[in-house]
Amino acid sequence: MHEIKCPNCGKTFTLDEAGYAAIQKQVRDDEFNRDLSERLHQYTVEKENALKLAAATAQQEKTAALDKQRDEINALNLKVRELELGKELAVKQALEQQNEKISAQDKQITELMGKISVAAERSKADIQTLTNDYETKLRNKDDAHAAEIRLKDETIAQYKDFKAKMSVKLLGETLEQHCMIEFERLRATAFRRAKFDKDNDSKTGSEGEVKGSKGDFIFRDYDENGNEYISIMFDMKNESDETSTKHKNEDFLKKLDEDRRKKNCEYAVLVSLLERDSELYNGGIVDVSHKYPKMFVIRPQCFIPMITLLRDAAQSTIEYRQQVIKLQQASIDVSNFENAMNTFKAGFSETCRKAGNQYDAAVKDIDATIKKLQDIKESLRKWVGHLGAAENKLEDLTIKKLTADSPTLRAQFNAARSGNPKSIIDIKE
Repeated sequence: MHEIKCPNCGKTFTLDEAGYAAIQKQVRDDEFNRDLSERLHQYTVEKENALKLAAATAQQEKTAALDKQRDEINALNLKVRELELGKELAVKQALEQQNEKISAQDKQITELMGKISVAAERSKADIQTLTNDYETKLRNKDDAHAAEIRLKDETIAQYKDFKAKMSVKLLGETLEQHCMIEFERLRATAFRRAKFDKDNDSKTGSEGEVKGSKGDFIFRDYDENGNEYISIMFDMKNESDETSTKHKNEDFLKKLDEDRRKKNCEYAVLVSLLERDSELYNGGIVDVSHKYPKMFVIRPQCFIPMITLLRDAAQSTIEYRQQVIKLQQASIDVSNFENAMNTFKAGFSETCRKAGNQYDAAVKDIDATIKKLQDIKESLRKWVGHLGAAENKLEDLTIKKLTADSPTLRAQFNAARSGNPKSIIDIKE
């Protein structure tokens, strides 16, 4: 049994277990329903506040994101514009600098071409003048040579008269000694800058054996500048009457020519007493250049006249040789100038090519940067599209769609909307 005191009248009632349980159930159900209604109402209010807050927050975030996006797009557009302006300015400056360089180099080339033309005209005039002088002097020298030849013939005729006397004198001394003595007598007066030395330099073979490639004397003469203008290789051949085997001058010409070439001599002269009965060689100077270049065979009495004739002929060409050297030098100077000009042109072309490559590389880098910025701009545009799609999905979000796969939750929301807690309890039960 249970005693229950009424809170209104203060009376005490006694109830059995069944009645107490019924009253207790009734009280508990009323309290539960009331508490459930309050909680559903509170939930509905909180849900609406949350939805409003979420919508406001989403709107604020959307607005802030859009504002930020607009600011970023504006900044990117500004940067793109600055890059485009910078590119245009850089291209303009590069073109101006390149044009200035090209103008300066064109001016230099024009000046150099003018100088080349002037130098070429001067060189042509100088060459023509030297050529005319050379031809005039050559004609004069031809006349002088003709006179010298006549003098030579007279000298030869005079020495023929002394032949017998000289032959007798040579019996008491060697041919080499005779030639050396004759030269030394005239060295101080006629051959002050000349050299007449014994050839002691014998060439050797591959195994060291002496090949006998050695003349008797070498004559060299020099101008006032110390330049050699004539050289003669001499070989002396004598033979006594008692010699059983008689040699000929022809037997020694080949070796003499080899000696001349190896010692870098211009002329070769065989001073010979061989073939004493030969009218050809007894006549004086015999030119054998048809067999060996620049070679002569003479008798000892023609030794000094032979040197004099060859030296005088060579002296007459000293001035011509100097003029030829000047002409060659002038031609070389023009060629060197042309080579320097060609080198400058090649270097200028190479510099222009490198500048063009650098310009193309700079433009390519600028184009790549612009393309990259355009790709970023396109990515941002797509991001704005995705943000708009998300916003549309948020606006399309409803309780109906959220509870489509949950009948119980949907019924609770419907009951909350209708304000019928019993229906909620019934559904729960």
